Amino acid sequence: MDRSNTLVLGAVAYDPKVVTIWDGFREYFGRAGLAFDTILYSNYERQVEGHLAGQIDVAWNSPLAWIETERVAQSRGRQAHAIAMRDTDCDLSSLIVVRADSGIRSLSDLRGRRVGVGAADSPQATLIPLLYLARETGLTPGRDFEVVEHDRLPGKHGDHIGGERDAAQALRAGLLDAVCMIDGNQLLFAREGTLAPGSTRILGQTGTYDHCNFTALDGDRPALIQRFRAELLAMSYDDPNVRPLLDLEGLKQWRAGRTSGYGLLNEAIDRTGYLDPWLQGMAAAMSDQR
Repeated sequence: MDRSNTLVLGAVAYDPKVVTIWDGFREYFGRAGLAFDTILYSNYERQVEGHLAGQIDVAWNSPLAWIETERVAQSRGRQAHAIAMRDTDCDLSSLIVVRADSGIRSLSDLRGRRVGVGAADSPQATLIPLLYLARETGLTPGRDFEVVEHDRLPGKHGDHIGGERDAAQALRAGLLDAVCMIDGNQLLFAREGTLAPGSTRILGQTGTYDHCNFTALDGDRPALIQRFRAELLAMSYDDPNVRPLLDLEGLKQWRAGRTSGYGLLNEAIDRTGYLDPWLQGMAAAMSDQR
């Protein structure tokens, strides 16, 4: 395939369906006359590194990977852009959930308790809800209450939701006093029987935030990227060839990208220094290349 006329997308293989999704998108874009290919990465950090190295033109990024890209790009005198996102990526929130029969009545009652979270790198099930708990109660995670991580598939940034499901099962078994999860997963876990309807109640809810986006870097093949974005936004859920792909990817409509919904995650990162070791490693690697 002629790379000069092909848009190459990077995506993380957090689930087998990822192959089906992007193979289907390749066919869709091909019918529209846009040559399209994908590179699948095992984790988001490798994808961010690949993007900055020019291996791909656009990255399908988690919110944490977006911030990683944005910060490293800025340190190198470049600018990252969120060019598109799903309708379902906007205005999400995370919940602090306890068993319905629990005597815990307020967030402050979590002092000295065991709070389950998802993967350590999950924005929705760890970083943002722990920030919320700290801000609302003044309690320090890991000091004033125990944080129990369910660190399944590190590097996937919680996209696989397996860590949240593990935490929910531990809550059901009485091994935890509370768990953190994205709002949609509370409904999912009730439907699938992980948490029986009526068996839990919501103790607290974070502010809203945004999730994934397609990320591009300034100066990288702008005409081709704009063509890709236009074809994305033109997708219709009414198209029978497109609907199965959108269903697999969990949306009904692509929207223009925005960055206003990443404030909570940025604050969580700054407050905990979560990204400091990785950013220092990236800075050292850049220095070695000079």
